[in-house]
Order: sequence, then structure tokens, then C-alpha cells
Amino acid sequence: MSSAAFRTSDFKVFTIAGFTPRMDAIRGRVRPKLEAIGRSLLPDVARVAGGETYSHVAKHARRTVNPPSDTWVAFGPDKRGYKKHAHFKVAVSQHCVRFLLEVGPEHADKKRVAAAWRRDTPRLAPVLHRVKGLAWFKNEHDETPGGLLSDLSSDLLSHLADELVRTRDGQIVIGRVVAAAESAKWTDAQYREAAMETFRTLGPLYRLT
Repeated sequence: MSSAAFRTSDFKVFTIAGFTPRMDAIRGRVRPKLEAIGRSLLPDVARVAGGETYSHVAKHARRTVNPPSDTWVAFGPDKRGYKKHAHFKVAVSQHCVRFLLEVGPEHADKKRVAAAWRRDTPRLAPVLHRVKGLAWFKNEHDETPGGLLSDLSSDLLSHLADELVRTRDGQIVIGRVVAAAESAKWTDAQYREAAMETFRTLGPLYRLT
């Protein structure tokens, strides 16, 4: 069985020039580890999600010229795909691994999610504020967070929902980022622990969507 632990050489895949060489390296080196993460985490993620859950490893099928700067395994409630639903994600890129909850641009009902988010985040804010390292991101592909959730008041945390509906490409992305230099030393078990610690904390937000 493939290891779910990324090593320094896996992060360097994202420095390879050219679409075909980088995609070949992603398929050969990184994707098997994402598939292993998907198999390993799926039962626990399903319990956090509170219902049937499926894992989806990124195929990057829409790309033909520009090589991806990151890749991931996502967990959502639809066997056919994850983009129209809130989803958890483990993403890897050149400088880091990210454990995320996303409501993306293609979500099927962003207005409903935004309303639920505004209604319930004040109640959930104390928990989100206590967890060290939780952050929000402007974009799902960003390695650097826009800021820490602990720095946001309850009102500002609620207003993250405004970004979801402000533009057609609006999204909510929150989670934890771990530098490549640190995570390259982790075992499979440490990856599972870090992912599930984050997903359990964000589970109430996932379920309200």
C-alpha cells in the first residue's frame, strides 16, 4: 500500500517546468499518496460529515497548457464529484500541505450556504477562535492565508460569507497550513491526525452547508 506521507522530493514536483513533465510526476509520485490519504481518511471523514462521503483525487482534466501549482484529494457527499458541494480537502503544493474546508465557486446553492453561515458562525466562533493555526484563504490555491481566524471578531467571521456571494467566483476557504519542511518529516499517522483534528473542528461548518 502506498504511503500517505509526503517527502521533500514530492514537494519539488511543483518546480518541474512544462505541463507534461510536471503532470507525469504528479501522476507517478503525488497522486498515489493522495489516493492513500483518501482511503485512510474516508471512514473518519464520513463520521465527521454525518453522512455518506466519497473521496475524489484531482485529475486536472481541464488543464492542457499550464501545469498545476497544487493538487489534492477532496471529500464530499456526491459520488460524481465534489465541486457543487462543501468539501474537505488535503492539498499539497511546493511549500506546504493544507487541510481545508471549502465552499467553492461552483457550489450549487451559495445563497443558502451564506445565509446559514451568517446565522450560525457567531455560535461557533468561540471554538474556531480557540484552535491554534486555523486560518482563512482568499483562494483555494493560495499557500499563504489571508489571516488567522483567531484575529477575526465574530462579526468578521460571519462576513466571510459575503465573499461567497459577492462575485460569481466567490468562495469560502478555511483550514490549516503546514510548511513542507515540517510535514516532510511526518509519518502517515501524523498526517491522519493533523487532517482529522482540522476536519473535526470544522465539521459543524461543513454540516450547516
